[in-house]
Amino acid sequence: MPSVIVVGGQWGDEGKGSVIAYLALHDKPDIIARGGVGTNAGHSVFINEKKYAVRQLPTGFMNREARLLVGAGVLVDPEVFFHELEHLKDFDVARRVGIDYRCSIIEPHHKEMDRKNGYLHGKIGTTGSGCGPANADRALRKARQAKDIKELEPYLTDVAQEVNDALDEGKLVLVEGTQGFGLSLYFGTYPYVTSKDTSASAIASDVGIGPTRVDDVIVVFKSFPTRVGAGPFPTEMPMEEAEKMGLVEYGTVTGRRRRVGWFDFEFARYSAKINGATMLAITMLDKYDKEAFGVTDYDKLPMRAKEFIEEIEDKVGVPVGLIRTGPELEHIIDLRENI
Repeated sequence: MPSVIVVGGQWGDEGKGSVIAYLALHDKPDIIARGGVGTNAGHSVFINEKKYAVRQLPTGFMNREARLLVGAGVLVDPEVFFHELEHLKDFDVARRVGIDYRCSIIEPHHKEMDRKNGYLHGKIGTTGSGCGPANADRALRKARQAKDIKELEPYLTDVAQEVNDALDEGKLVLVEGTQGFGLSLYFGTYPYVTSKDTSASAIASDVGIGPTRVDDVIVVFKSFPTRVGAGPFPTEMPMEEAEKMGLVEYGTVTGRRRRVGWFDFEFARYSAKINGATMLAITMLDKYDKEAFGVTDYDKLPMRAKEFIEEIEDKVGVPVGLIRTGPELEHIIDLRENI
């Protein structure tokens, strides 16, 4: 059985949560592990018309049989962690979750610094979650680790060991990334980026998977990319135009209104290349073509929607395997058998 990594291809908010939720329920992975920065990125999913938002735990929590892991590369905020255990108690999450004992901890003073620092919060537009200062302390080798927090002790594990043991046993492992490629510390629109790399290679490293153990990389793109906070956005459209098109969104973590742009084919091609995409997932196709809403059969998509998908495949050079046509879990077209 393969290991599958899901990452964002734009500036975050691509709808990774809905893609991960579908894979968690449809493919039934034995382990769902979260890589990425930390609590500065939120994933939202709709289950029976109820919205669930998570910032710390894996988004595939609705798979009640899966082991849920937070990789060593991820920052942990104990306050957020225990809040989500309570928030998701109907899914029996506490019994299934494991945090790598080497995760660095976000302390109250990290959050205070993030919110009061004029450069980070004012110019760069960080979320105020403390991730940048916590990663700075990590680089300085003075951050506390999960193993130093008594309250976290019941949940500690060696995530890298668990993940690799599962792969050795032929089990399916799904790895979630956070943010998007354009926010990568290395490859994004520096300095308007997050505090570490967000590419698929980094996400694999976060959970302890070597490059030869990655079978598939699914890069998620939204039909109309969005961006929260400051930074370059080459295809950005005026807010008034976005409002006319019904493209008004707000960030899961910050609540800030998202900037909206047209699909950037050149950027998408570069993103797919650096991430090593084996397939693409396109979300919110119904925003591009309202007649596509809720369609689950590719052949029944309206012509305009089909032409858009075909243009993406042609210009990005990677096949589209999944298409989201609405907010509910069942609003998806699965084309993976054709790839």
